[in-house]
Amino acid sequence: MIALRTRIRVSVGAVVVTLPLLAGVPVAPADPSETGSVEPTDAESVSSTMPDGEQMVPYDVAAVAETDAPMSEACTRFTAALNLAALNYEEFAYATAGAGNSVDYRDPNVWQSNVIGRTALREAAREALDASRTPGTPPEISGPMRSWSLGATKLLVIMGLRGGGDSLNAAATALNADAQSTQMACALDANRP
Repeated sequence: MIALRTRIRVSVGAVVVTLPLLAGVPVAPADPSETGSVEPTDAESVSSTMPDGEQMVPYDVAAVAETDAPMSEACTRFTAALNLAALNYEEFAYATAGAGNSVDYRDPNVWQSNVIGRTALREAAREALDASRTPGTPPEISGPMRSWSLGATKLLVIMGLRGGGDSLNAAATALNADAQSTQMACALDANRP
């Protein structure tokens, strides 16, 4: 009975976290001035505890749009979001690789890359969802974009809840499949006369 209550609470929590993101509402952290926390806030960790001043790699839609590929605006924005997520999640993936289902979130490298990866995934999920809403985007393109956005949110929640390696890998694999579906749909659309 207790396990069922826990599952219900986790499910409700995941829905509560996901709904504002899907609605396009910016998600802010809880009160960062709370004194009970022993870890620095996300903003503090990015600005003050990153080695060599390393920070999240930003994305630039204009830089992606300068390519010669005839992509729609939605596909261009999705590509920028995908690049943002990939560049910033990579460090977390490397920091947690090879440990099986056990992830040591107290390791400073894992903790810092987790903060940066979650921040990037949050921004990328928002941008991908916004891209899927671009006027004139056909459903065969907007559908996989929405699915990718939801998958990025799921991975973000797993990282925030400090999930194990198996759940992280499963979510990342599903996210990669959605990215591939979206890229294929964009490529097919770009090749239409």
